Amino acid sequence: MADGLVTIYAGDGRGKSPAAIGRAVQAAVAGKNVVIIQFLKGKGLKDSDFLRRMEPEIKLFRFEKSGENFEQLPEDRKQEEISNIRNGMSFARKVLVTGGCDLLILDEVLGLIEKDIITVEDLRNLLACREDTSVILTGIRINDEICSLADEVSRIETV
Repeated sequence: MADGLVTIYAGDGRGKSPAAIGRAVQAAVAGKNVVIIQFLKGKGLKDSDFLRRMEPEIKLFRFEKSGENFEQLPEDRKQEEISNIRNGMSFARKVLVTGGCDLLILDEVLGLIEKDIITVEDLRNLLACREDTSVILTGIRINDEICSLADEVSRIETV
């Protein structure tokens, strides 16, 4: 049975990714290793000097090649990016199977479900590999099936 906790930050409000990054910093301060994989973020945080200075405790990965928002890509480039995203999910599985970190953050992974790039079952199978690694999932939309994957769900809304 997996001991790592699964946390979800979801909702239409701003601050889900910063909340996850805050948890990453807390883990790093406690001497833990963190891997962040970003999806559907365009350029995202990949060029962040601040996060680069946090290495090796916090490592940031982004498998999409385009700096543009996924929704703005033409269909042929979307298909290419879907292949890159699947490579990112395979890397996440490898990290979990090998115990490559103490905390894995899959930023905007719930958007992959919404866009039919992965299924809830794909995510469930990935999380089954986690053993002692805690995992944070972020995204906008959740449902009961997604919530059932988590130990803790925080809904972030704009009021």
